[in-house]
Order: sequence, then structure tokens, then C-alpha cells
Amino acid sequence: MPVDRQMQSVIERAARSALPPYYSVSAAEARRLYKETRAVLSPPVPEVDAVRELAADGPAGPIALRMYRGQGTAAGAPLPVLVYFHGGGWTIGDLDTHDIVCRALANNARCAVVSVDYRMGPEHKFPAAVDDCLAATRWVAAQAASLGIDGARIAVAGDSAGGNLAAVVAIMLRDAGGPALVFQALVYPATDQRLDSATHASFAEGYLLTRKNMLWFRDNYLSPRDYDDWRASPIRAPDLARLPPAHIITAGYDPLLDEGRAYSDRLLAAGVPVLYECFEGMAHGFLTMGGVVAAANHALYRLGQSLRLAFNPAPG
Repeated sequence: MPVDRQMQSVIERAARSALPPYYSVSAAEARRLYKETRAVLSPPVPEVDAVRELAADGPAGPIALRMYRGQGTAAGAPLPVLVYFHGGGWTIGDLDTHDIVCRALANNARCAVVSVDYRMGPEHKFPAAVDDCLAATRWVAAQAASLGIDGARIAVAGDSAGGNLAAVVAIMLRDAGGPALVFQALVYPATDQRLDSATHASFAEGYLLTRKNMLWFRDNYLSPRDYDDWRASPIRAPDLARLPPAHIITAGYDPLLDEGRAYSDRLLAAGVPVLYECFEGMAHGFLTMGGVVAAANHALYRLGQSLRLAFNPAPG
């Protein structure tokens, strides 16, 4: 199908913009640009029942977290929890850029969401982000009682680089014997750092996420020796069996389309239940564009429904 008309408007707006591409500026400037341009694409900020700023014990010091309790959830009841890792090429993005996404998921899934401000490149190279995301997830599980959450109902999720980190954390927790996860939600996840699939060539230019920016993000995070490490490229993990069920969303005009679809196929081949959905008319990054792209809100609704079912399975 053709590019969605609302998405096409975003693509055309980006093409007309005088802003420099991320690869042409410093990481600090790219972070500022990304954060400042979110508002024109974002929907109104959803109300939630509560928001708390927290800090988890991390391998290199405290990891900033933000915890949300979804609107209409029972006061004092231990809620299921989604640990969320933001996107941004392991270089840009933070708790604020994905605040609305986390609020929407908390409301749609009737759960708590804990967003993780993991270390990023180029200041903190691989595997710093992996180590922080793993430590934060373990901390959330260990602090379940004090946080008012149910430690037996934990899921992970993320978009793009965050989807990569969620997939890796799921594998690492399985191999470590827990804490057990009930679900993983991966939105246009980066799963193969070789960047050599057909869609990387087909959509290298003209669809928001360009190849030059992808290479810049990868260089900020990884050294070439890391590309085949499954903690960077989870599709290269030797065993994907016994992982939590997954909901994987891809975009039809995204360089990462093929690797997201391939990861879904590998999970299915390993016996993992997967709901795979391709939003055919979308480009990379659409999840945060709910103010101008209706499909973003639909994707967040779909993810919320999957999480609610995972957190509250039918008897028997």
C-alpha cells in the first residue's frame, strides 16, 4: 500500500525543515533537536493516576526511572508492570521524549509503567545500555512490594533501539533464571546490526530514518567487533526458545522492517507465541507522532490490549 497520507505529510515536513541531520552535529545537539521537535508531533498529554521519579541501583551508579500508574487503576492494588526502554538509536531520547507513550500504555493496559533512562553512546558504549536496562528490570522486580506492583506480572517493551534492548533483556533474564517475564512488546525493533537487509537498501532515503543517521547511531553505540554479539543483534542469539510471548510491530516504509519481521519468524520457529503486525503505510518512529498520525494511537491501543491479556490471562 502507499505511504499513509498523514505520514506523508510528516515526511514532507521533515524534507522542508532547515534542521541539520543528526549525523552532522554532536550527540548533545542531536538530543536537543530531537527533544525540541517532539511537541509538534505529539498528542495532548494523557492524565494518569500517579507519576513518581525513582532511581534504581545500576552498575555505574543510579539509573533514573519514571513510574506511572494508569488512570482508573485501583488505589493501593499491586499492579502489573511494564518496564519501558525508549528509542533513539542508543544516542538520543530520554524519559521526557517518551513520556506520552508511557502514559498511554499505562492507561491502555491498566498497569504501571516504569520508563528507564539508560546510559547512551557515544559517552557510554555497548554494553552500557544493556547493563542498565537489565539492572533496572531486576531492581523493579526486587522492589515490587515497595513500588506497589506485582512482581509476578512483569513485561518489557521498547521502540527501535528500545525494542532491541527489550529483546535482549528478555533473553538475558531467561538465561539467568529470572525474574520471569510474562510478555515482551517490540516496536520496529533493531535486531541485526549488520544493516544489510533488503529494506535497508529500499528505504535508505526519504522515509525519515536515513542510512546515514543509522550508521551514525550504530557508530555511537558499537564497535565493529560488536555487530555479531547477540546482545547487540538479538536475532543472532543461538537460542530463542522459552522466551515470553511477544507482540512485534513494524512499519511498512522502515529500513528496520525486514529485521523486525525476521525476528518474529525466528521466535515463532522457536515455539514462542508472537502477534506480528506491520503498519503498512507507516515510517520509522511513528509511535511518538500521535498528534498528527492516527496510526500511532491505534498502535498504542493494540499494545495496551495485548498487555492486558498477558497480565490477566483467561482461566485455564
